[in-house]
Amino acid sequence: MPRRLAALSLVVDDYDRAIAFFTQTLGFELREDTRLSDTKRWVRVAPPGAETEFLLARAATPSQVAVIGQQGGGRVWLFLETEDFDADFARLSAAGVPFESPPRDEPYGTVAVFADPWGNRWDLIQYTDPEGRSGTQA
Repeated sequence: MPRRLAALSLVVDDYDRAIAFFTQTLGFELREDTRLSDTKRWVRVAPPGAETEFLLARAATPSQVAVIGQQGGGRVWLFLETEDFDADFARLSAAGVPFESPPRDEPYGTVAVFADPWGNRWDLIQYTDPEGRSGTQA
């Protein structure tokens, strides 16, 4: 039986541009950047202390280029959890991260949607119940 989700591949157009966004803008750790060939690298990034990582995969074919920024089909599909929504929203806004609308309170938490440089849609979210990920109580 599998024991954890280790990584997700995120298709990008350029390794260095992606590393800069994730480390400098979002504050992720660069965990590995290993050259595999003249055109391919093994690049892993993650929020500090996170178990699950992103493997940044540079598009190498026309079909891969076509999915850059569209892996979620236009929906929010990436969820960046914070313990201090106001501070992180202010920091990301100051760094030029384009939020689609002001923060809003939902039953499950405080949330604001932003897009990364490739068009993937993310929720910056502070859950109401960090353990249960729900706004309801049993």
